[in-house]
Amino acid sequence: MSSVALDASIAGGDAIRKRVLGKLRWRIVFYCFILFIINYLDRVNVGFAAIHMNKDLGLSATAYGLGAGIFFIGYIAFEIPSNMIMHKVGPKIWIARIMVTWGLLSCGMAFIQGETSFYVMRFLLGLAEAGFVPGILLYLTYWFPARDRAKATAGFMTATVLSTVIGAPISGFILSSNPTWFGFAPWQWLFILEGLPAVILGVVTFFYLVDRPQQDTRWLDAAERSWLIAELDRENRQVATVGTHDFSAIFRDYRLWLLTLIYMFNAMAVYGVVLWLPQIVRSIGGLTELQTGFVTAVPFVFAAIGLVLVSRNSDRTGERKWHTAFSALMGGLFLAASAVAPTPLTGLLLLSAAAFGVWAVLGVFWSLPTQFLTGAAAAGGLAAINGFAQIGGFAGPYLVGWIKDTTQSFTPALLTLAAGPIIAAVLCLAIQVKRTPGAQR
Repeated sequence: MSSVALDASIAGGDAIRKRVLGKLRWRIVFYCFILFIINYLDRVNVGFAAIHMNKDLGLSATAYGLGAGIFFIGYIAFEIPSNMIMHKVGPKIWIARIMVTWGLLSCGMAFIQGETSFYVMRFLLGLAEAGFVPGILLYLTYWFPARDRAKATAGFMTATVLSTVIGAPISGFILSSNPTWFGFAPWQWLFILEGLPAVILGVVTFFYLVDRPQQDTRWLDAAERSWLIAELDRENRQVATVGTHDFSAIFRDYRLWLLTLIYMFNAMAVYGVVLWLPQIVRSIGGLTELQTGFVTAVPFVFAAIGLVLVSRNSDRTGERKWHTAFSALMGGLFLAASAVAPTPLTGLLLLSAAAFGVWAVLGVFWSLPTQFLTGAAAAGGLAAINGFAQIGGFAGPYLVGWIKDTTQSFTPALLTLAAGPIIAAVLCLAIQVKRTPGAQR
């Protein structure tokens, strides 16, 4: 092939790549982003409900921390089976099922009566939500080439922070407006009003999602569809030659367990902050529920910026490991600094910088396992990493509650959480993965 013909071929490939990725971002990533906003809001709105719920039900800080964290025990229990089922029955059926189930259980949180029912409902909610995040991550691998996957994942993961940016003021408004219809308290209405959208969108999902590009995709023309299928097939063949393809073999690969530990220690900080931040902010004193909602949203604006900027640079350069390690280290150090800040404003700024780093990990991290996992191994591997790592999601909130009850202060609790991302950064240095092709060389 002549150099002129080669240049024309490359230019044509770049043009069709841009068209396909543009359509995929709007059709798939944006929709999954909306779903994750609802999912994450239903997972963490208990942090706002606790402002009044704990007093009404007589829950101590330790009891609340245990209930907030026990969600992840149910999550872990069903994570791998859920993703393996989705790999067999298809994303649209299974993701729709997950959403309807978690939406109903989230509404059911309004009817808890004390510690026992709080623990039971949080466990069942975790069981219902299990498989959603790794299911979407697996779904993205069905559609996005590896070199573009970090940006797509970050677009999806940005929902974890924007759900709080959007949801915190909404939750604060619901509590401050004090609805008491039908004899329910404001915190009960918070669960009901924020749980119903999941049920509605679950039904929509069944009709909206297309499982794979090999199926009827009217929003891609024939040339775009053919290019995407060929690109994904080529990548899967490459991964299969150097990576783990057999499901039973993934648990013998040290990289899976190392990635699990990295994600677990980072998750300690993520969920320890998310599930306690409204109460930490409220403890400053002098803030209404609505003001608490707006102040709580501030760090998550910076978290969203971190997710987008770091993932874009990672896709541009093709480098994954050092982007993950540096982000985690930054998050841990600034979180530790926020714990000993001299003023609330300084603490908020340092916590915002910590959120930038800790959440930036989420976009780049999920590009690491798909460099050596494909097929059923990817389905099980992504679920295993996300599932087992949720031990950090349990430990973070529980440790904050226990330390708060013991010391009557959030300072040592935040210092404990800060150790998680720092350990994650050190562990990143031991992972051996290849560099993926960057968008620019």
